[in-house]
Amino acid sequence: MAVTDTAIEKIKSKIVSGAPRPGDRLPKESELAADLGLSRNSLREAVRALSLIRILDVRQGDGTYVTSLDPKLLLEALSFVVDFHRDDTVLEFLAVRRILEPAATAMAAGRITAAELDELARQLDALGPHPAVEELVARDLEFHRRIVAAAGNTVLCSLLDGLSGPTTRARVWRGLTQKDAVSRTLTEHRAILGALRDRDAEAARAWATVHIASVEQWLRSTL
Repeated sequence: MAVTDTAIEKIKSKIVSGAPRPGDRLPKESELAADLGLSRNSLREAVRALSLIRILDVRQGDGTYVTSLDPKLLLEALSFVVDFHRDDTVLEFLAVRRILEPAATAMAAGRITAAELDELARQLDALGPHPAVEELVARDLEFHRRIVAAAGNTVLCSLLDGLSGPTTRARVWRGLTQKDAVSRTLTEHRAILGALRDRDAEAARAWATVHIASVEQWLRSTL
């Protein structure tokens, strides 16, 4: 194992053990290096790497702190990696979305508030019957983001937020090239909203699956 990898593992083990805890400042560099049996150079490299993935927060003139370790913060690294996807992996991202998002939508059926449902309805009404494709896709992302957030699982919400990016271009292209894509999307959104209002988790799950699968099916037919 490379020296830096060893340093990362040692710092990770220390944090996982609970000392230091989220929000705590790490000991001074010389003290921490001695405690972990590391050179100061390898410690610096490890700290730099862990700060990039939001495990540590380096504050100039103040020291290095363990972050909150909140799932949303930690999964920002996923979004960064996802941005480097290849076009030929979009179907794989859609497949993962099709597994996770219907489950989140079903969870939201029992948790989403009346006020949140009314806001979703207002957003759909604001689009009108013939929205521009780019606007529809942007609102589509927000529509699903709000529903997933209502499920109350921050890890699931962060995962799906990170996974939605690679499918955006495919959805725009579908809207521009498939005749009934816009009206179909609006209809499916209304069906999902109706299931959520009825607190029908299985109907919400089914409509979310249909909604994602329709994009996936169209994309397969174009490849």
